[in-house]
Amino acid sequence: MAESSEKGFNVIELTIQGFHEALRGEKTSCAELTKTYLNRIKNLDQSTRLNSMVVLNPNALTRAEELDKEYKETGALRPLHGVPAIVKDNYDTFDLQTAGGSLALKGSIPPDDAYQVRKLREAGAVILGKSNMAEWAFSPYQTVSSIAGTTRNPYDLERVPAGSSGGTAAAVASNLGLIGLGTDTGNSIRGPSSHCNLVGFRSTMGLTSRDGIIPLYLRNDVGGPICRTVEDATRVLDVIAGYDEADPITRLSKGENPDSYLSNLKKNGLEGKRIGVFRYYTDMETADPEMRREFEHAIEDFKSLGAEIVDPFEVEDFDELCKDIWCNTFKPDIAAYLATLTDPPYRSVEEIVETELYSDYIEDRLKSMAKSEPNLTCGNVYEEPKNIKLRNAITDEMDDARLDAIIYPTWSNPPRLIGDMDSPAGDNSQRIPPHTGMPGFSVPMGYTYDGLPAGLQIVGRIFSEPTLIEIAYSYEQGTKHRKPPLGF
Repeated sequence: MAESSEKGFNVIELTIQGFHEALRGEKTSCAELTKTYLNRIKNLDQSTRLNSMVVLNPNALTRAEELDKEYKETGALRPLHGVPAIVKDNYDTFDLQTAGGSLALKGSIPPDDAYQVRKLREAGAVILGKSNMAEWAFSPYQTVSSIAGTTRNPYDLERVPAGSSGGTAAAVASNLGLIGLGTDTGNSIRGPSSHCNLVGFRSTMGLTSRDGIIPLYLRNDVGGPICRTVEDATRVLDVIAGYDEADPITRLSKGENPDSYLSNLKKNGLEGKRIGVFRYYTDMETADPEMRREFEHAIEDFKSLGAEIVDPFEVEDFDELCKDIWCNTFKPDIAAYLATLTDPPYRSVEEIVETELYSDYIEDRLKSMAKSEPNLTCGNVYEEPKNIKLRNAITDEMDDARLDAIIYPTWSNPPRLIGDMDSPAGDNSQRIPPHTGMPGFSVPMGYTYDGLPAGLQIVGRIFSEPTLIEIAYSYEQGTKHRKPPLGF
């Protein structure tokens, strides 16, 4: 299965730091690592029916060789030097097709990189290729596109990896790349991370740029890391966080992000932290009993690792605060994105609908969006009264209880079987971070039903990433739940 490079260096569960230590020790090279991952993709992605990738980068090996030469000449490593990365198909890449999962954009090559992709490259990352996604990022439940078909969950190939970043999650979980990028409008970094036993960071709205990402609802969209460890996700966040003039909302990040988040990787990071237990989702009748069990185990783990638990944490009138809070801006957002292309094949959602180049499962929603009149009065999550009210209600309760963060299962039910759209889904990510701007991290929490991954969501105040990293890292290091899928 091409687990090792030519020098016998094993890539399974490899970390950025582990790779760089091996580079310094001449146990591998950038080119050898890139070749190993490309071979794993070619040998495993289709043969197992995982189907996580859309296109591979024909220049990946050449770029890795250039980085080997640079290291040999300078003796210096960039932050992500030679790190093979998998990028979701809705991130612009100047040298690779960016289709958003849609046949309508097949062959579309943007004029430049998305901001986050550019920052990865500047930090030395090698882009291996683009991963499959739910078409136009429409589904949190499954990763199915008209351009590449169905992506499966590597922990059970008959089950979904969630959506819409399921391709990135499935590939990273299967050790087909070292790190990954996903996007999250309401779930799509945290959900696939939970279903695939990974770490996913949805950062504070405004900490990272959305420039060059095909939008779903731009006012809710956040891009960020999907990785196997908290440390690797933190290293990626270090690279992509900060102000970008092409995305005005990132002006809010000025003075908020430290020079590096790596100092927050503390094994004792939970000691003295006050953590609120948000039981809203596990109290639902549809919550799976095994997921409830794993959540209770997580609470006990937090206690044993030094946290003070406040149980329960409640938000008065939570349902009412969340009512009708979504704002459909898809039509104008997509039109604005298409206008950035040098020679766009289409210029509007209406034109895309006319092509009939889309999957059956999104047809009704796509046509509805084409016919609907978007609410152009919606402000961003920091300006819209409903969003402000929800955020204030949550943070006021956190302040009263003197909490550092709140926790709840990322999903209250295990991954569904492919094709099952009737059993309880259990997606718990659609409300708090997307509509408050608050950061939400998902980390492995354990397993249900003979090895199906479960994820824990940790939510904090605006720009509280340093605190969330301390909490997530301490929990990860104290529990070590992450295990690779069998057969990969």
